[in-house]
Amino acid sequence: MTIRLVMSVTEALSASHLAFGRKRIMLVKDFRDLKVWERAHLLMLSGYKSTAAFPSDERFGLISQMRRCSASIGANIAEGCDKRGNGEFQRFLQIASESASELDYHLLLARDLNFLRADEYKKLTQDLLQMRRMLTSLLQKVNTERQEAKC
Repeated sequence: MTIRLVMSVTEALSASHLAFGRKRIMLVKDFRDLKVWERAHLLMLSGYKSTAAFPSDERFGLISQMRRCSASIGANIAEGCDKRGNGEFQRFLQIASESASELDYHLLLARDLNFLRADEYKKLTQDLLQMRRMLTSLLQKVNTERQEAKC
């Protein structure tokens, strides 16, 4: 088997990510090497700080939901890195993308309930949008590699 280094077209991957096709294997030294995971992690930390100021009666409601889906983004990226094939990796990236959509709605709801200040909402949604673009780019790259491997 030959191993080929695939340089990322986007910022979604760092240079340590090796993709695989028919005669290639996938080696990601560590999920922490993925820039998209790093963005997701920073977003989760910001979200945790923001929800700390929410009303205490939302502890098991919106606070829990926002924290759960924001943590799920990075967790699914990390878990996907540990899978053996691009198909499984793609599935976990898709779950991360779905969690990002859920977080997008929860941020909107928090803003509309006046739990988030306008500037907090703007910063969080901008960070989320940037991370989602990176995640979408990575998903497209993995899908393209899967399609090429079928040929």
